Amino acid sequence: MVKVATTFGRSGTTDYVLLRASAIILALYAIFMVSFLVSAETVNYAVWTNLFAGLGMKIFTMLALTSVLIHGWIGIWQVLTDYIKRSGLRAFIQFVVCVMLIVCWFAGLLVVWPVEGV
Repeated sequence: MVKVATTFGRSGTTDYVLLRASAIILALYAIFMVSFLVSAETVNYAVWTNLFAGLGMKIFTMLALTSVLIHGWIGIWQVLTDYIKRSGLRAFIQFVVCVMLIVCWFAGLLVVWPVEGV
């Protein structure tokens, strides 16, 4: 088994499983959100706030954001490893993308978690 410090799961098999699991979670979240938007009579501030006020929705949203973090990191690592051969440039781009993904995750946490129903 190959151990590479820059991969998320430390092995190709683990990365493969994490990619598939995160993709399934993101697909379920997207299906849920689309079905909610289609089935809701009106989507206004009160409806939207009440949706995200529930603990289950907060957990599901944070799980989806964590899946974005994992999926994005593994995906960008694979693409950069294949196409950018200069290790310094690759490390810089990986760092920038990693910081952006973490900022998005924390922004989601700060936006979703304090929501209370109307």
